[in-house]
Amino acid sequence: MEVEIGRGKKGRRAYGFDDIAIVPSRRTRDPDDVDITWTLGPYRFELPLLAAAMDGVVSPQTAAEISRLGGLAVLNLEGIWSRYENASEQLERMAAASPEAATATMQEIYREPVKPELIAQRVEEIKAQGVVAAGSLTPQRVTEYYEIALEAGLDLLVIQGTVISAEHVSSKTEPLNLKKFIAEVPVPCIVGGCASYSTGLHLMRTGAVGVLAGVGPGAACTTRGVLGIGVPQATAIADVAAARSQHMLETGEYCNVIADGGMRTGGDVSKAITCGADAVMIGSPLARAEQAPGRGFHWGMATFHPSLPRGTRVATVQDGTLEEILLGPAQENDGTFNLIGALRTSMATCGYEDIRDFQRAEVMVAPALQTEGKQLQRDQSVGMGSNGRAAVATGVAVSDD
Repeated sequence: MEVEIGRGKKGRRAYGFDDIAIVPSRRTRDPDDVDITWTLGPYRFELPLLAAAMDGVVSPQTAAEISRLGGLAVLNLEGIWSRYENASEQLERMAAASPEAATATMQEIYREPVKPELIAQRVEEIKAQGVVAAGSLTPQRVTEYYEIALEAGLDLLVIQGTVISAEHVSSKTEPLNLKKFIAEVPVPCIVGGCASYSTGLHLMRTGAVGVLAGVGPGAACTTRGVLGIGVPQATAIADVAAARSQHMLETGEYCNVIADGGMRTGGDVSKAITCGADAVMIGSPLARAEQAPGRGFHWGMATFHPSLPRGTRVATVQDGTLEEILLGPAQENDGTFNLIGALRTSMATCGYEDIRDFQRAEVMVAPALQTEGKQLQRDQSVGMGSNGRAAVATGVAVSDD
C-alpha cells in the first residue's frame, strides 16, 4: 500500500527486522530434526551462512575455519590481502589509528594497487586447506582479475558492489554485460547487492546462482546517510524473493536469495529466512570473533573510497570464537552468540523442517515486539532492553546503522 509523501509523490511503506515478528504455527518440532542445509550451484553447505567479503572479517585462514564449521567465507580479492604480502602489518596500522584518522589512514593504505600475483596466492592458500574457495570482485574490475583467480582454483565468484544492475549505462566506458560474462565463466556466480523486485529479477536473468539482497543495512555502512539510498531489509528480501518466484515461472531455474547485512542476532537471521532468504551473509557478528583479522575493528568495502567514503570503522571486542558465535555455546543472552542454534530453535518452535519450508512461515508487523513487557530489561540495559546499545557502549558489539 502506498503512502502519500506529498501531493506529487507516493511511496511504499517498508519494514526492517525490528518491525516484524515470526508467528508460531500449530506444529512444533525437535530442533535435531530441522534441516538447514542448502545448495549453491554444485556445492552443498551445512550452514545457510556466508561470511561477508570484508578485510576485517575474512582472511584465508578464517575462510578455511568458517568452511570447516559448515559455512562459506568470501574473500575480498581487491582488498588488503591482494595489495600487501604482509597484510597483518597494515591491519595493525588500521587498528592503531585514532577514530578521527581512521578513514584517512584506510584511504592511504588502500591506495596500494591490487597485485594479480597476490590474488592467485590467496586463492591457493584457501584451496590448500581443502575447502571451497569463494572470492569477491567489483563489476568495474572483474574482467581484469577473474581469470587469474580461476587459474588459482577459485570455486565461486561473487560480483559485488553497493548496488549492482544488469543494465549499467555509461558514456565513458563499455559496461560489463553480466549475462554474457556469467555465461562464459566456468564457475557459479553470485551477484549483488540489490533491494527491489525489478533489479533482483534482472540479476537472476543473468544466470547467477545467487543474488545478494541488501543495500546499506550493514553495521559499518553509511550509504543510507551519504547517498540516501536503501530499503529496510525485511522488505528488500521479500521483494527479491518474489522476483525469484517469477524467475522460476519463466525459466524453471531456482536462484538463491542471500540476505546481505543488517543481521546482528539469531532472531534477525531467522526473520531473514522467513522473508524469503535461502541464506544470510554477515560481517559484523563475525568481526567479534577472536580469529577475525580486524583486531577488534570492522569496516566495509566502501569505507576507504578515495573521494566519497560510504562506510566507517566501528569497534568491537573479540570475546568469542567463530564456533561460539555460529554454533555456540552462547556466552550472552542477547542473541549474538550461537546464531545457527537460534535459527534451528526458531524453525523447530514454529514447526518447520527446512529452509524452504520456513520461508512460508507467517510474519506480522509487530512494532511492540522489541519493547512489550521488557521495561525492566530496558531500565537495566540488559537482554532485549539493550538491543545492542549497552554492548556497543562497552565495546562488546557493534550496532547497525
